[in-house]
Parts: sequence; C-alpha cells; structure tokens
Amino acid sequence: MAEQGLHQAEGAVNDEALFENEDQDFEFDESGLELAAKEADLDYEAELEGIYPNENLSLPEAWNSGTAILPTITDWSSTELTREGSDGPAPFRSGAITPDGFIEEDFEAEIGTPSLNNYFQDDEETDEEFQDIAEHKILEVAGDDLYGRKVIVFAACKLPPSAQIDHQRLLEYMKHVLDQYVENDYVIVYFHFGLTSKNKPKLSWLIQIYKELDRKYKKNLKAWYIVHPTNFIKILWNIFKPFIRSVKFGRKIMYVNYLHELKEHLHFDQLVVPPLVLQHDAKMVASNKPKYPYGQDSNDAGTLPTQQYGVSLHHIKSHYGTVIPPVVQQTVDYLRQNALDVEGIFRRSANAVQLKAVQKKFNQGETVNFAVEGDEHIPAVALKIFLRDLQEPLLTFDLYQPILRLHTVEDERKVAEVRRMLHEELPEDNYQILKFIVQLLTEVVDHSAMNKMNSSNLAIVFGPNLLWPKGQASLSSMGYLNNFARLLIDNYSQLFDR
Repeated sequence: MAEQGLHQAEGAVNDEALFENEDQDFEFDESGLELAAKEADLDYEAELEGIYPNENLSLPEAWNSGTAILPTITDWSSTELTREGSDGPAPFRSGAITPDGFIEEDFEAEIGTPSLNNYFQDDEETDEEFQDIAEHKILEVAGDDLYGRKVIVFAACKLPPSAQIDHQRLLEYMKHVLDQYVENDYVIVYFHFGLTSKNKPKLSWLIQIYKELDRKYKKNLKAWYIVHPTNFIKILWNIFKPFIRSVKFGRKIMYVNYLHELKEHLHFDQLVVPPLVLQHDAKMVASNKPKYPYGQDSNDAGTLPTQQYGVSLHHIKSHYGTVIPPVVQQTVDYLRQNALDVEGIFRRSANAVQLKAVQKKFNQGETVNFAVEGDEHIPAVALKIFLRDLQEPLLTFDLYQPILRLHTVEDERKVAEVRRMLHEELPEDNYQILKFIVQLLTEVVDHSAMNKMNSSNLAIVFGPNLLWPKGQASLSSMGYLNNFARLLIDNYSQLFDR
C-alpha cells in the first residue's frame, strides 16, 4: 500500500506553476500536529541511521477506522506521495518556481547614514555572541539564486551530537541570520543527508521552530529545496501537511534527488556543499553518471561573440568596444529615468520567464526596450544577475581577502584605505563600471523616502553580487561584504571623485 503511494508525493508539491501575490498567514493546529508526531508509527531512529523502515508501514488502527483525525496512507491522493520506486529515484520534477515579484510588508523607515565605526563592528559582536554555534557552520549564506533571491543553506550533517549543542541557542542563531534577509525574497537549501540518531533534534524542537518562525520569516520564503530526501521525510511531510493550512507553502517545497539538479535554479559553484553530501551524491548517481557541475568554466569557449551573461568583462569589451557593458548601460539608464521612486527597487524579485527572455536578447546583442516589459524590477534584477554571472567578480578575486581584512583597519583610516584599493589595485575598467553602478545606488538612496531603499538595504542586495571568493563564502564574510558595499554607497564622493 505504502509503496504504491510513495510514487507520487512530489507531484503534489510542484503542480502549481505560479505563486499568488497575497500570502495568507500560516495556521497552526498545534494539538493535531503533536498528535501526528506522537501517533505516527514510523521508525524514526532507524531511518535516521540509514536503515529505512519497511515499506508496508504499520499505522495506528484508529487511522484506518476513521475515528482519528489524521489521514491514512490510503486516503492520500495519488499525487501526494513520492515517486521513488524499485527502479530508483525518478528524475527531478522541478516545477515552476517563478517568483511573484511582490513584497507586501512595509519596508523599514529610512535609518539614515550610519557612523563609520559601525561598518564592521556589528559583525564582530555577533560572531562573539554566537561563536559556539557559528563555528559548526550549520547555517551558511550562499549569495543569490538565478532570480536574485538570497540563498540560505542548512546542512544536517554539520549538526554535532545533541549533547554537544544547545538547540535553543541554535534557534536564536537561525533567527538572527534570517533577520538579515527575510525582508527580501529568499530561498532555503536543506541538505538532509547526515542526520542520525546521535545529532537529530527532538521533534518538539522542530515544532517550536514552526511556532517561533512566524509570518515575518515565512512570507518571503519563495522556495525550499530538500536535497536527498528520504521516504521518511516525504511521508512525514504528508502527515503534517494537513495541520499547516497553507496551499502556497506546499508549492514552495522542492524535492531534489541529485545535486546537479540545483544548477537549474542556483549558482552551484557558490553553493556551500559539505564534502559528505558530495560523496553521498556521487554514490547515488554513479550508475547514471550525470555530468557534474562542480567546476566553473574558466574561459569563454563556446559562447556567442555577443554574449554578455556568464562571460568575462574582457570578452564583452572585445566585441562591443566599450568599457561599460551594454547590459549595464541600458539597465542603469532606464532605472535612473523611471525607477528611482519605485518601492523596493533592487529588492523585489521579477518574473523568471521575462528575465530569461531579457537575458537572451542581451546575449544576442539586441537592445532591450524595458518600457515594453512593463515592470521596473526586470532591469533591476537583470543588472544584479549580470554582476553575479561574471566569471570573475567586479571587485576581483584578488581584492577578496583585503576587503575582508578591512575590519582590522582603524575607523578613521577605512575610507582612505578603500579609496587606495579602488584607485591602485582595481583594474581601470572594473573601477569605471563600479563607479557607474554605485552612482546610481546613491541616487536610489536619495529617493529612499519613496522607494524605502536606504544604503543598508542596497548593501545587502549588492554585497554578494560585487564580490565572492573562488571557493565557498562563510556566513561571517557575507556580513563584511555587505558592510563594504554600504561603505561604497555612503562615501561615494570621497571614494570615487578624482
């Protein structure tokens, strides 16, 4: 019975193509959920140890008699359970995850220009406060996905034994990290492999997470990728789903069987993937031998002469003959003339189908008429994606470590040191492009009374798109990059005027 049903869970969570603009509050049936957790006759311990329960699950008799409030396996529709069967995992069905492009919550009021001594100090204090939790690197931030949404990574394999970590502090740390990003659209990547009976949290803690992470955290969550899901995870979700009365939440769950499937939605080379997960994935796909996207292309071979996305600045300049790439020129010009007063500019998502069409036009050397697109967020996101897709970040790999070390520089010397970096160490073409973009950002800040985008908001958006390491970025480094971007915006005249 269970095996027949297990072939169909994924379809239910991915059937709907588009998200609606209005997110209703998540309703929580606490008594029902706790009852489900208590009465579900699933071999939790065995599953976590990698010994999967018998497919013919034994469920409480009351479920089958109709006297209990919980559904039975036989009551779940054919689209409610996993497709995994005797032939192995079925190919991943990604579904449509086109962002809705709207954030209804009010943005915070303009907080003004912060004093210079706050640029890197807050991150150091946070590191000290949660050092015992952060050192495990359970939670990481991996830049933006292909639609410009922040990516938060949670790795179960990095959870230490339960006796060695305070799960309440872990929850507080999770909330602290999410607080920096939840006012933007964001996505979560959860690596399930590595959860065992030794490091698994109590189910009551998971329920507490749901209750404490209220609508502020759930509203702008646009996709939740569960990587290497087991049958147990899929069945557990279907048991709990009736008590989480939000259709939209179900649409956000995305089961990912193999790591390479994430490349369709994320910048895989920037994703923080634990070695244990990589090894597990390699074993799972050994028989199918799919192409691994773990490396990064280092040249422009195979690209169009007119291509602008995913290539080097040198490639673009050699074809178009201009320092400022056409995509940067056109997006900045349009935004300056039409979008300075648009609320949430650079912060909201845009329609993925339109974005791909715009990218295709730019890659074919065409001029894009953004007025026809009918959405000011299209050029804003197109600019962010261009920066993130560069083969080398605009601020260059060479400046990554010097910029991270700025927090050790005395406050009164920070601006002078950044100015020296930009004028002496950044290539001239990169300098001119950076100046062109940051000038626009200062104009956006000047209109923050209308667009609700101050320098802190913009820094969170642009920090990881201006600079990233060759490998994987740590969570603490993301804070330094955001602070550096804020320093560029707040001190534009001092930094860029010759």
